[in-house]
Amino acid sequence: MEAELKGLLSDLHSLKDSLRDPSHQELLDKMRSRVEHLSMAEKLTNMQRSKIKDMSAEVVDSNPYSRLMALQRMGIVDNYERIREFSVAIGIGGVGSVAAEMLTRCGIGRLLHLYDYDKVELANMNRLFFRPEQAGMTKTDAAVQTLSDINPDVVLESYTLNITTIQGFETFMSSLKNKSFRPDKEGIGVDLVLSCVDNYEARMVVNQACNELSQTWMESEVGACSVISFELESVSENAVSGHIQLLVPGETACFACAPPWYVVASGVDERTLKREGVCAASLPTTMGVVAGLLVQNTLKYLLKFGSVTPYLGYNALKDFFPTMEMKPNPQCSNAACLERQKEYILAKPARDAAAKAKMEAEELVEPECLHEDNEWSISVVDDSDIQGPNGSSSGALPEGLVHELPSADEFQKPSVSEEISTDIDDLEDLRKQLEALNN
Repeated sequence: MEAELKGLLSDLHSLKDSLRDPSHQELLDKMRSRVEHLSMAEKLTNMQRSKIKDMSAEVVDSNPYSRLMALQRMGIVDNYERIREFSVAIGIGGVGSVAAEMLTRCGIGRLLHLYDYDKVELANMNRLFFRPEQAGMTKTDAAVQTLSDINPDVVLESYTLNITTIQGFETFMSSLKNKSFRPDKEGIGVDLVLSCVDNYEARMVVNQACNELSQTWMESEVGACSVISFELESVSENAVSGHIQLLVPGETACFACAPPWYVVASGVDERTLKREGVCAASLPTTMGVVAGLLVQNTLKYLLKFGSVTPYLGYNALKDFFPTMEMKPNPQCSNAACLERQKEYILAKPARDAAAKAKMEAEELVEPECLHEDNEWSISVVDDSDIQGPNGSSSGALPEGLVHELPSADEFQKPSVSEEISTDIDDLEDLRKQLEALNN
């Protein structure tokens, strides 16, 4: 391909020299510019690294996973390579596109790019992820192009559709159930759904699907009023606030249990709230913060480390990060949610017994030695072992080591009698000085 492009450039150059018409010259210059652009794109494509079969902790410049695998060596994650076993469905709006890039760089096994039918526009360039040359492409195709260049090890699936339609919802449900990535996986085909959509209608569709499938999902939002409003804010998106929320069907509140107050109270169709010629504010900084919080929570949930937050808000104006837990609503309007609540209550005794048994088993396990070798003969001893009979240290050092400075214990305090005699001498001198002044 590269050789053919070079040949085409040479032919265009020769043709330009043979033609004298200025109008033809301008057209040839445009054609040559386009061929040069294609040649550059071909070179960039050829620069893509080859796939890596197994993650390695080897610390070399050519290993894209060395810093990720270091989490395992530092004891934060038990087995980081397990991330390749997980499948995540994600929307690719403002937050979702950044989150998808983060997960790709983390080495996630499979990403499904769902529920987005828009095209990339120059108006999207205030956001992260998309590039100007991708304008006109569908967001799903542009995402696959960018993410495959970053990490070809990640399995990418693109779905350009509107999930709020009947056909779109059916395709969405079947894609979540698809187990081609891991046929032996229990349940459905994905481990987590990240909605990352920007309207109430689409959130309710994701909520319905996850409730029916009993699928855990995370919801995120930037700018618009959160599910729970901590302050009275306007309905318009302000670009300086956001939140993430973990939704476990039956265990936590679903999106229908506590919907946004401005939609419920007004009783109007959310689609009519946006006016022609008026766009919502959007900051890449806020999107980056919320996407980072979302992916961090995702990694903790999948790799089982740290504490997975049920709800975390963000207000950039006051650097306010509220957090809370939301229980399911027994009077929720979603029938599937009520079914999941019943299942959760029935399974509670078995769940509590398993948690108790796990706790007891952990108490019986003795802590293992982290470092068996001890090159410098360092040990932890009781304070009483290093004190002498008079409260002074014994001064004993390991073989081969000596004190460079004298020990503080060598400087003994003066006796009480010496202190008294010193005070008397000082008073006598002071009396003599006063008498001399009077005379």
